[in-house]
Amino acid sequence: MSEKIPVLELQRVDKSFGPIEVLNEVSLKVNAGEVLCLLGDNGAGKSTLIKTLAGVHKPTRGKILMDGQEVAFAGPRDAAGRGIATVHQFGGTFPLMSIGRSFFVGVEPTKGWGPFKRFDRKKANEIAVKAVQDFGITRIDDGERLVGGLSGGERQSLAIARAVHFGARVLILDEPTAALGVKQASHVLRIVNETKRRGLAVIFITHQVMHAMAVGDHFAVLIRGAIAADFRKGEKTREEITDLMAGGETMAQLEANVEGNT
Repeated sequence: MSEKIPVLELQRVDKSFGPIEVLNEVSLKVNAGEVLCLLGDNGAGKSTLIKTLAGVHKPTRGKILMDGQEVAFAGPRDAAGRGIATVHQFGGTFPLMSIGRSFFVGVEPTKGWGPFKRFDRKKANEIAVKAVQDFGITRIDDGERLVGGLSGGERQSLAIARAVHFGARVLILDEPTAALGVKQASHVLRIVNETKRRGLAVIFITHQVMHAMAVGDHFAVLIRGAIAADFRKGEKTREEITDLMAGGETMAQLEANVEGNT
């Protein structure tokens, strides 16, 4: 059986800002219907990698491929147009907008014609509420509610539902559970699994190992801008992953070498 062509792939991608190298030969791939968990502590290079995937930064060296074909994003709008959607930690939503308005910001449905065109609030509210409820978030039943009144998990759900509705093929989730309590985090993790079930490729960026293990199929650990480990579900324990993130294996090897020389 031939190997699936990844929806998105990085081949030996470097990113430098002047003399400072932030990413070093990063190679990653994610398939449709799969969650790739990208694990790393603060300062590991996760933010730069997200921005490179989303078209904000261009790689200094290396290739980005979609469906096996090399691509060069002209910018974030180009990346989004090719189906790459990024949801940031607080959902990227607008607290003072209604749910319906926030869902359609920039692509508002209208009614009427010519100079009489106006925002179709009823249609926007109905579509937004249905999109979120389809992910099992039944508490959201009124598109007129302000986004600022939603919980952190509900905001994440709204942003993910919006990305799926507008045809995302790759969903990049930047620390979606970092600021959430246990119950809200479990809602978001359930939505990540539902997104995977719908056939999207998901890149789940986190430093929380338990959350990664709950949804991940494929894992990569990023340390100081380089991939320190790349493994599949079930190949490493929670403790081994935590050690990797902390550089524990390197420290253990160093200690063994010191003991061996004494």
